Amino acid sequence: MPPASQRNTKKERPKDARGTMRHIWKYIIRYRAYVILIAIFCISSNILSLVGPSLAGKAIQEAAAGKGQVNFANVLYYAKLMLIFYVSSSALTLIINILMMNVGRRIARQMRTDVFNKMMKLKVSYFDRNAAGDIISRVSYDIDVLSISISTDLVSVMTNVITVFGSLFMMIYISPLLALTVLVTIPLSVIYIRYMGRKTRPLHAKRSAAYGKLNGFVEEMFSGQKTIQSYAQEDPVTEKFEKINTEASDAFHWANHYGMTMGPTMGSINNLGLALIGMFGSVLYLKDLVNLAQISSFVLYSRKFSGPINEIANIVNEIYSALAAAERVFYMLDAEEEPADAENALELTDIEGNVSIKDVNFGYVPEKLILHDFTLDAPAGKLVAIVGPTGAGKTTVINLLMRFYDVNSGEITIDGHEIRTLTKKSLRHSFSMVLQDTWLINGTIFENIAYGKEGATRDEVVAAAKAAKIHHFIMQLPEGYDTIISEDGGNISKGQKQMLTIARAMLYDSRMLILDEATSNVDTDTERQIQSAMRHLMVDKTCFVIAHRLSTIQNADKIIVVNDGRIIEQGTHSQLMGMKGFYHRLYASQFE
Repeated sequence: MPPASQRNTKKERPKDARGTMRHIWKYIIRYRAYVILIAIFCISSNILSLVGPSLAGKAIQEAAAGKGQVNFANVLYYAKLMLIFYVSSSALTLIINILMMNVGRRIARQMRTDVFNKMMKLKVSYFDRNAAGDIISRVSYDIDVLSISISTDLVSVMTNVITVFGSLFMMIYISPLLALTVLVTIPLSVIYIRYMGRKTRPLHAKRSAAYGKLNGFVEEMFSGQKTIQSYAQEDPVTEKFEKINTEASDAFHWANHYGMTMGPTMGSINNLGLALIGMFGSVLYLKDLVNLAQISSFVLYSRKFSGPINEIANIVNEIYSALAAAERVFYMLDAEEEPADAENALELTDIEGNVSIKDVNFGYVPEKLILHDFTLDAPAGKLVAIVGPTGAGKTTVINLLMRFYDVNSGEITIDGHEIRTLTKKSLRHSFSMVLQDTWLINGTIFENIAYGKEGATRDEVVAAAKAAKIHHFIMQLPEGYDTIISEDGGNISKGQKQMLTIARAMLYDSRMLILDEATSNVDTDTERQIQSAMRHLMVDKTCFVIAHRLSTIQNADKIIVVNDGRIIEQGTHSQLMGMKGFYHRLYASQFE
């Protein structure tokens, strides 16, 4: 993992609404049958709804005939038609909402699947640079925001756009002269919405980033709760949370502040339109250019015309919020994946375990090297220990062996094959790996030990547990190997968790073993027992051990001493002690 100083704080890319919409459309178009059906229902619903004002105008015209001349049968006829059309329109709208919610749910499910699959392909460096909480926020919160917007806002926009153009057409059809009033209100509405869009889009991006930061901090603090309490850091942590929480709240406030002004402002513009219709309509009526029915219908259509514009203005805030959330998701989906295997890459088979690292230079940041001219030979079946001070580059060597990162220059070979010519799957399958940071699944002890070896039998799991010196502890548990381990092994000690992961590595069918501070959570006596059992179990297998407790690696076939990314000493324990050099000082310092 790169040092903390080399990690960067993730920043949002510049907003690209069109690009984000293209991404979203790729998901929507997968359900084209639903989309086509929804579009047909939208058009039908709006046509039924748009007929209403025309019928109302005819009913008013009949009623305006004067007392004693009103044909109530015709008025009732138009009223019944209006009721039928409006009820039918509402029923279609309900069906549209149900269908769109189904589409939104499916898109959210597919998007989460795509994000999770993407996570399995991303470079390790991506997770080194991005907080876990921020990634979780993209998978949960951001996708939920987008799903809700697709389910509700998309239908609303489709319906309102159809209503706007349908109403405008009807207004022009009723009275082209009176329709000139919209030449005042439409430009005002368009200018205002575009202005507010430019104003609010960056704020929504900032809000999404702030929530990602908040989630990352909360996840980090939850995982370190015991450490916080043991160091009495509750107050400083609370203060820091309040600061981050305030930033998130402020980002939320300002993102919605401008959005809340859009409705009232658009309402004022619409009221201005009504006033113009009233004045201009009166002049036209006095000149006998329009009749009462036309004015009545025109006013109703103007309300239908302005209402959707007002509603679109109200949901613009939500749409920009969804676009900001979607862009964060697509940023992750567009992130660089692990490089594909080389063309004609070889499967690593019949492994002996001869590992050679020759003249390797590497840095997590190319211009800042961690390893310098690093050369190491690990013959098959030998135990190689890598020691040195913190930050010397020990774990970096393991990252390169597993091809979590590729070397800047030099080469690494296994049985004579340069690892970049091998498939990653076969390369990594050739190693068993136990890290200092244990990872357990929420399942039984049996499932945790058998993890990685499909079809492992109970006898094989028990044998591995005995070799790892944890069988006795397991049998003391209420359900033995069927005991459920809580999330991340919270109901057992750290040492026991570490021994379970060591048993898992012992069971895994591999020719090489990596232990990166793997026994740091067990006592020295148990560590010696594990090393002894492991040496017996891993006969003819190549082992790489990174250890700070030098007393546990005295029997290593070769000890490599690393400092500042360079090998400064190598040999057996007795040879290095006889040199009276860096290793001797490290060893002596642990017993002072």
